[in-house]
Amino acid sequence: MSKPDQSNVQDVVVVGGGPSGRIAAIGLAQRGLSVALVAPVAGGQDGRTTALWQQSISFLKRIGVWDDLAQSTAPLAKMRMVDDTGGLIRAPEVVFDSSDLELEEFGFNILNDRLNAVLEEKCSTEATLTVFPEQAISVETAPGNILVETASGSRIRARLAIAADGRKSMLRDAAGIDVKTWAYPQVAVVLNIEHRFPHNSISTEFHTPTGPFTLVPLPGNMSSIVCVESEDGAERLCVMKAPELEMELERRAHSILGSFKLASDVKSFPLSGMSASRLAGDRIALIGEAAHVFPPIGAQGLNLSLRDIIDLTSVVEAACRRNVDPGDRSILEHYETKRRRDITTRTNAVDILNRSLLTPFLPVQAARGLGMYVVDKVAPLKRFLMREGMSPASGFRRPG
Repeated sequence: MSKPDQSNVQDVVVVGGGPSGRIAAIGLAQRGLSVALVAPVAGGQDGRTTALWQQSISFLKRIGVWDDLAQSTAPLAKMRMVDDTGGLIRAPEVVFDSSDLELEEFGFNILNDRLNAVLEEKCSTEATLTVFPEQAISVETAPGNILVETASGSRIRARLAIAADGRKSMLRDAAGIDVKTWAYPQVAVVLNIEHRFPHNSISTEFHTPTGPFTLVPLPGNMSSIVCVESEDGAERLCVMKAPELEMELERRAHSILGSFKLASDVKSFPLSGMSASRLAGDRIALIGEAAHVFPPIGAQGLNLSLRDIIDLTSVVEAACRRNVDPGDRSILEHYETKRRRDITTRTNAVDILNRSLLTPFLPVQAARGLGMYVVDKVAPLKRFLMREGMSPASGFRRPG
């Protein structure tokens, strides 16, 4: 693997301490590149969970972190979608079953706190990865490299900077990349619960007039809940006493898992969307929420970010093997080309589905109901959508 002439210049600097930044740093370091990771240590408990699909899990296995995660995950063998809108035209219930693809499960659900802890530990063991556990405060491009300065005054030069610093990305702003943003009249209320009956590895998503109400399995008789509500509705839920909230959530779940008991704090997040106009600038590549943000529907968020990382890692490694500067414009344009269609397609699909739940317009309700009916009755289409949901451009291929 080629190295820069100056001994104090890294191949890559990754800015961002979330899962995307740490996974990118580990993946690149394991390919022989010198990597600096500027990543503040996470403060406090997250409480949320992440569903990881098979392609993401394969990459986590490749970088050697899955074995440490597996025992803390719950398999997702079936995904059930239920029309609970109460509209005049209701879609039929649809169940996506991983066995229809000859898989034991679509993926696994894991607590973010556990995922972050394992990734943080793995970063500390990579020989060619240097971690700066602090905030990046400035970035400046120069001929042949880019300079990132940290809060403590450390100055890190690299040939390529990866922006994994979230939706308010400093690196994206420094690159002059515009973003399109939009807001939804919705708030996601998230928490974890214990329940009386087993979930049997089934994730259930109720489509309600305010958005999805989703139960996602966790280990044991536990599940995570994402309840998308109006602003007023979310506020009412967040101020409820525990017994009252447990009963309300059980009612919304139609008691399919029996009685509920809170197993975490209740948190809420306004829903919004964001799409960067470009995925790369001068020696800067965007991944994760620095590039795209959309509502927590269909568990696409981190899985889309991991596909950013998989493609960027491949492009950068190939460039270094050819002794090409990984921050060269042609390399970053190649990354942009590989990622744009996937990001655009996923963003639009999630946006359309979410907005279709909010409209009272009868033709839209009819179209959504008809679409769900066709998906449920046409087996080849159903299998196609299941494969596409896990991995783009795989709809007509058999898994594995």
